Amino acid sequence: GNNLRTMGAEALGKLLRQNKSIRSLTLEWNSLGMWEEGFSFFCQGLRANNFLQHLDLRNNQINHQGAGELAMALTQNTSLQELDLRWNNIGLLGGRALLNCLQSNKTLKKLELAGNNVPGDILRAVGKYNVCTVVNHLTPFPAQHLGDIGHLLLQKRANPLSLPFSIAFLQYYFLYRLQMTEAALALSEQRVHSLGELLHAMKQEQNSVADCHFRELQQQKQEGADREGKLMHDLSAASEKNLLLRNQVDELERKCKVQQDQLFQVKQDLTNATAELKLRAVEAEERLEMEKRRFKQSLEDMESLRVKEVDRMTQHMEASERSMHNRIQRLEAIRISLEEELSQVKAAALTERGQAEEELVKVRSQARLEEQQRIEHLEEKLRLMTESRDEAQNCCLKQKEMVAEAQAKAKQLTLYADGLRRRLDELQQDLDSKEEEKVTELNKVKVELQEQIGHLEAERAAQDGLREKIAALERQLRALSSNHREALLDKEGEISLLLEKLRMKEAEISRVREEETQRASFLQSAIMSYVQGSCLGTHSSRK
Repeated sequence: GNNLRTMGAEALGKLLRQNKSIRSLTLEWNSLGMWEEGFSFFCQGLRANNFLQHLDLRNNQINHQGAGELAMALTQNTSLQELDLRWNNIGLLGGRALLNCLQSNKTLKKLELAGNNVPGDILRAVGKYNVCTVVNHLTPFPAQHLGDIGHLLLQKRANPLSLPFSIAFLQYYFLYRLQMTEAALALSEQRVHSLGELLHAMKQEQNSVADCHFRELQQQKQEGADREGKLMHDLSAASEKNLLLRNQVDELERKCKVQQDQLFQVKQDLTNATAELKLRAVEAEERLEMEKRRFKQSLEDMESLRVKEVDRMTQHMEASERSMHNRIQRLEAIRISLEEELSQVKAAALTERGQAEEELVKVRSQARLEEQQRIEHLEEKLRLMTESRDEAQNCCLKQKEMVAEAQAKAKQLTLYADGLRRRLDELQQDLDSKEEEKVTELNKVKVELQEQIGHLEAERAAQDGLREKIAALERQLRALSSNHREALLDKEGEISLLLEKLRMKEAEISRVREEETQRASFLQSAIMSYVQGSCLGTHSSRK
């Protein structure tokens, strides 16, 4: 009664191949003959064993192929004396195979074949080789009736045609069969009750697992919302920093524009001053020419006046040159301060950008780690759910097998009841009443088995509904994970756009700085050319 199948049959085959001490082996109420490969391995072990004497294989679902394997093993086995094959499905072909093996096997003394649908002619032929072979529908009597049966056998030897002997013999036989049937019914009821309790416990466990999984899904949704809020907060902080940097860049651009305007004003002042000086020089030269033509006699006075005017002009030029030098120095100082400020702002921007990149890397790594941990946790949960589902399926298979066994028992009981009914027609009224009671009991058993089958089918439908719910939960999990991945990809795209804008602003700042340096170099070259031209003009005027 341990539901041994392929693996159990192979293990028992290995045991029989190596063991030298076991003399009796009882394996009733299993499923060794369900799979042909495992039972073939078991028969090979029996063939190699020469120490086993008693083997019980009752109710093991052995068919005609398994009986053929057993027959091949018995042809080479020299130790087995008793073999019990009751309540299997050997049939005509299996009976012929066992009959053929008895021609070469001389050690088997007892072979029981009740409940195997073996024809009577084959049973009689087997009886020629083996005196103690049990017929198709008979089973041994209990020990407490052996004395009475011995007495009846003595009576039958004295008078084989005595009717009281046959009636008493049948009474003992049917009484024993009735006791066996009641015991089998009690055992089946106990098994059905245990299966119902197991199904109820599994249903409660599946409900608890589903509730736990739903709570975990709700918690994961909450965690995803919190994480999304945190990412939005970080994004808003980054946008605020970017706005601050943009304002600083605009301020610097404004300052640069002001400096450009100041430099343009200085240039304009320089051009105006040079034009004025040129006009004054031309006027002075014309005045000198007129004075030369008109006042040749007063040349000395005009010479003194000219010298005074030249001195005054040189003083004015020196004063204007000094003022221009001072102004240029101030502008240089302002330019140097602006360059320092630009360098400080750039360094601050670089440090802030590095900090922002580090924070982004940390946030990204943390998000990836959390995502991996969550995915691993979900995979573990799915694995546990699949294990529980496999266990439930195994239990359902076991229940189906138990139902099949119960149906097979019911069929066997009906066949047996039909045979009893044909025999009880020739007996007394007493036996007829007992037969009717037994038929009613069998009908009750059938009704109970059908009810149990209906309950088992309802439980299977409930398990199918639970499987559908589990599949829906798995689809929800996949949708949530895809949404989280899409959100992460969107955040990464926005971060890359912000980094691209920062790089563009840095390029603009570098371009403005280069333009300012070019403008300063142009201004310096213009001032130097102007100074050199003024120096040349003064030297020529002195000459």
